[in-house]
Amino acid sequence: MPKMKTHKGMKRRVKVTAGGKVRYKKSFAGHLMSGKSGDRRRRLRRPGLMTGVMAKKTKAAINQ
Repeated sequence: MPKMKTHKGMKRRVKVTAGGKVRYKKSFAGHLMSGKSGDRRRRLRRPGLMTGVMAKKTKAAINQ
């Protein structure tokens, strides 16, 4: 069987923590912030954590 290749786009966008969770930057946080509330902007600053099946598939795509 050939080895799986790392998904390069995914590798640049996500990071696997020591505990095995997948961290990613949340969407809708790039620009046009004046229409969003302060609470929402604050939440968007924090990284998102991916768990479950989605995290498993992501880790497989980046060979982690």
